[in-house]
Amino acid sequence: MSVSTAPLALPPARSRLRRRLRRYGPAWLGGAIVLAWILVALLAPWIAPYPPDAVDVTSRLLPPSAAHWMGTDTLGRDVFSRLLHGARLSLFAGFTVVLLGAAFGTLVGIVAAWARGWWDEALMRLTDLVLCFPPIILALAIAAALGIGPVNTILAMLVVWWPKFARLARALALVQRSQEYVEAATVLGLKPRRILARHILPNTLGPLAVLITLDLGNAILTFAGLSFLGLGVIPPTPEWGSMVAEGRELVEQWWVATFPGLAILTVVVGFNFCGDGLRDWLDPKGRSR
Repeated sequence: MSVSTAPLALPPARSRLRRRLRRYGPAWLGGAIVLAWILVALLAPWIAPYPPDAVDVTSRLLPPSAAHWMGTDTLGRDVFSRLLHGARLSLFAGFTVVLLGAAFGTLVGIVAAWARGWWDEALMRLTDLVLCFPPIILALAIAAALGIGPVNTILAMLVVWWPKFARLARALALVQRSQEYVEAATVLGLKPRRILARHILPNTLGPLAVLITLDLGNAILTFAGLSFLGLGVIPPTPEWGSMVAEGRELVEQWWVATFPGLAILTVVVGFNFCGDGLRDWLDPKGRSR
């Protein structure tokens, strides 16, 4: 009499849970990372052990210790405290650029798809004109012309950030415009503004939300890059990109640039995980598996 050695099948509920954890586990991890950084940014004034701009030249370039968890920089400022306060500006810049750019770009794309004719041609040629330039180079040129400062840097990024949303919104709106329910609403005499707001726009939000989530990390990285080049913030304002720039020549004092760089890495990875998970969840075939 032979005994079967085949593994026991998991109960359907447990098997489904395991599949979902395997599929959405990175998304939950990314969401936890992003939520943690948002809480850090909100609570930075209360959880930072030192003021972010407190200078102490007698404690300059100290390595990580119990007194200074992430060491000190060239002016004796606590890197950990500056890192916590830097999260406020970096996250604010990322959310502002992406949300405003998405709102304006979506409006341009939907109007172009609905109006067609010369309106569509003019708006899309303007979009193509902005897309002709590498975003970081164009943002760098605009920021340099406007002057140093976070507001000017955000404005420079907004100029180059909306075209991708306009392109995507136009493509989605063209697909929705050809649907029968839009034709029926038009025949019933509904105004174009009502059709756009109540029918076309809600059906384009899914892919746009995925792009927004994925783009938040890119916006934070771009803002940090401009700050690294000296165009983001005015010293001594704490910001991750400028903190990395301060430590780029301090090879032995590795902590000055390493910890801000890791902060940028974690928040970008977190948003990317969230965007991938949101894309999978919005896919009907993916949710059924």
